Amino acid sequence: MTASRVLVLNSGSSSVKYQLLDMADRSRLAVGLVERIGEETSRLVHERITGDSAPDVAGGKREQLGPIADHEAALKAVAAELAADGMGLDSPELAAVGHRVVHGGTRFTQPTVIDDEVLAEIRNLIPLAPLHNPANVTGIEVARSLRADLPQVAVFDTAFHSTMPEHVARYAIDAATADAYSIRRYGFHGTSHAYVSRATAALLGRPVEDVNVIVLHLGNGASASAVRGGVCVETSMGLTPLEGLVMGTRSGDLDPAVVFHLARVGGLSVDEIDSLLNKKSGLLGMCGDNDMREVLRRAGEGDEAASLAFAAYVHRLKKYIGAYSAVLGRVDAVAFTAGVGENAHQVREAALDGLAELGLALDLEANAARSPQPRLVSAEYARVAVAVVPTDEELEIATQAYALVTQ
Repeated sequence: MTASRVLVLNSGSSSVKYQLLDMADRSRLAVGLVERIGEETSRLVHERITGDSAPDVAGGKREQLGPIADHEAALKAVAAELAADGMGLDSPELAAVGHRVVHGGTRFTQPTVIDDEVLAEIRNLIPLAPLHNPANVTGIEVARSLRADLPQVAVFDTAFHSTMPEHVARYAIDAATADAYSIRRYGFHGTSHAYVSRATAALLGRPVEDVNVIVLHLGNGASASAVRGGVCVETSMGLTPLEGLVMGTRSGDLDPAVVFHLARVGGLSVDEIDSLLNKKSGLLGMCGDNDMREVLRRAGEGDEAASLAFAAYVHRLKKYIGAYSAVLGRVDAVAFTAGVGENAHQVREAALDGLAELGLALDLEANAARSPQPRLVSAEYARVAVAVVPTDEELEIATQAYALVTQ
């Protein structure tokens, strides 16, 4: 029996998302989520997928409520659910476990089989991603303890962006200081940008090497990338996920002197400023809602704060589309993905409005239609295609992990 299955784990500070995929046909076998780990109200939702690869297909959905003490208990509960469906961690069909790791620094630019040295290096990168890498490390440690013989593969959010030229990745600050503290632009959402850029080329029926794409990953966190021939040459996030687009709770691009002003004049501490810019800014800070659906509803009813937040969000998108058009020189497609990008047709319409000189024009009827499938929503006469491509980071992680362990 050929081992062709990959378990993908995305370990957060109080959650574990997981999917089991069969890479023989790229199908999903099970999906699930453990949330509120460490609380009395922990919840595990597990679904066995039958008859279709889509996560929303009915088939063997189960839910557990009750305290789950830690990540070890969470992953053991996940293993038990998989075993109940005949797909446990001891299955000979399991080829690898793929782990989403947020920050790989400059050390990890490719998917990497995890050993003790690699794990230690990921720990060393915690100062660059203090909210994410510790949870990623915990997930790896527990998974290794449960199946020590099974290849564990780290797939890094930052890796796809490691191809940015040095003059793009560098900040214009004192070089010695930048080197001493690893200050440079790393970028995030890399697995999504990699998947969507390739899927867009496939949608156009062209080799990825021949296609230049601007990818707009618009969720609660949001980022843009310029991808030339399958290679990232620019992205909007930087040292941290704070830089770039207006997001649900993050400010995006900001004059650095705002930080000094808040400290000197406002008397805010570093931690208070960090919380303000990461958790209380963006759409939430401007209008009190970080859910784009609610922002759109309120704006439609004439709410001035929501209308202003939406206008700021869209304006920043336009700036990046224009900037990345200049960076690429030739743009073949603009691809929208993630929760807002895939579902908010008003965002796509507003972001591209007035960009006809860049070759961008929408088919308004196609753009407004809902569909779970990758699709083109550009006008037939448009020089640049506009695509809506549902992202699939789990499939991307599984693909990279499986390719590595079967080489």
